[in-house]
Amino acid sequence: MPSLTIKGLPEKLYQRLKRRAAKHRRSLNSEVIVCLEQATSVPTLDPEAWLAGADRLRRKLALSPVSEQSLRRAKASGRP
Repeated sequence: MPSLTIKGLPEKLYQRLKRRAAKHRRSLNSEVIVCLEQATSVPTLDPEAWLAGADRLRRKLALSPVSEQSLRRAKASGRP
């Protein structure tokens, strides 16, 4: 199994990792592995696909566009 050495780890980060490890009842090594797994498994966002999905939802709900004037009226009248 590969090994990794981290050099120059800031003290504050080290302390936060130690607290997280204790909170999750893990070793410091296990906590770092979990953090790295979470950080590297986040799916990348495709802006075009996201906007297309928003457009589909907007059409499905038949929402009219929000104008600057309607936003100003809403702000002036207060929010519920």
